[in-house]
Amino acid sequence: MINSLIAKIKGFLLAPVKTFQQTKDEEPKAVFTYFAVLLFVYSLLSAILTTIGTEGMQNGILPVLRGVFLLFFALFIGFFIASVIFAAWLHLVVYLFGGRNGIMQTTKALFYGNTPTFLFGWIPVIGIFFSIWALILSILGLRELQEISLEKSTTACVIAVVIPIIALVFLGLFLFINLIVSSGMDPAVLSPYFKKI
Repeated sequence: MINSLIAKIKGFLLAPVKTFQQTKDEEPKAVFTYFAVLLFVYSLLSAILTTIGTEGMQNGILPVLRGVFLLFFALFIGFFIASVIFAAWLHLVVYLFGGRNGIMQTTKALFYGNTPTFLFGWIPVIGIFFSIWALILSILGLRELQEISLEKSTTACVIAVVIPIIALVFLGLFLFINLIVSSGMDPAVLSPYFKKI
């Protein structure tokens, strides 16, 4: 199993188009196993790096281990649920662009496409570049597995990513304004700051 996992990782990193084509008939169990293993690695390394970075080792090993465990658990469960929800959302957008090969093919494109993020995205600063690489791989995966054009798969991915970001920004602004109003602060106090933006 480890050898096939490593071979698949190499395939998605070095020959993604061919590797995506080979996964067309793969069972969901294989897809979710691959995803869970890589998510485990990402969550563990992120939890270790974040906990040591914020707490340091001065309080002893037990608080660090507790922090790592709690953060690992939160990351693993959170990313898993978010990824499944995003796969469903992405499939809805892909369907509007002509992707008719089923939600599992979209899920494969997303889960396998995120290989660079889960392997290297935990690295501070440069992790963003691996997320961009993952987005490109997901676009290629959608093209191959949903059998739509590169333009359509790119547009679908961009729309699926941008709409939630815009929604989160508006939600953040709404909550921020709500907080100010409910706290009794005069909104005019903040007007000089908004003029600078």
